[in-house]
Amino acid sequence: MNTAFSTLIRTASHEQHMEAETSTFMSDLLGGRLGVEAYARYTEQLWFVYEALETDAGRLASDPVAGPFIRPELLRRGALERDLTHLRGADWRATLTALPATEAYAARVAACAREWPGGYVAHHYTRYLGDLSGGQIIRGKAEQTWGFARKGDGVRFYVFEDIGNPAAFKRGYRELLDGVRADELERQRIVTECRRAFVLNTAVIQALGEEFPLTA
Repeated sequence: MNTAFSTLIRTASHEQHMEAETSTFMSDLLGGRLGVEAYARYTEQLWFVYEALETDAGRLASDPVAGPFIRPELLRRGALERDLTHLRGADWRATLTALPATEAYAARVAACAREWPGGYVAHHYTRYLGDLSGGQIIRGKAEQTWGFARKGDGVRFYVFEDIGNPAAFKRGYRELLDGVRADELERQRIVTECRRAFVLNTAVIQALGEEFPLTA
């Protein structure tokens, strides 16, 4: 195969990636046109996805396909819970609710974690490399718009304290993708699952846009 697998994944999901990044909800959120409640609601939805991603991470650490990608410095659930405590208060779990689109997304991630390591890698890639990249834009906008302390409570989800050089980490991650233990057919299935991950994520963003429409 002439094209690096990491390049194949990135180019194959480019259209869906752009759709997610340019959604009305994200544009309004990052443009400061929505209040902190919309940001908190978005953070809640992320918790469900990362709960699904990380619940079985320990078990997958020994898997030959998914195992190399299980890196403790990436784990986000604890940071999300600190952010939700800041945004919602100590009893944030009492009011935590998932949108139907979020339930579908989390269910798919959980199913891959249980049954298909290659599919789990697809979701792992689409989430964590996105957090390391575009997530930093969200953090900066949130700090500016709602006055969160720089890299503090409210935006800890986007802060990878144990990754000193994100660019180098991402290069290493892509090298892991290039060397993933999968044949040609399985790699094609993983690429397809990456596209599915972006579609599922976009559905969550669209549902949030319906929940938080801009008033005319």
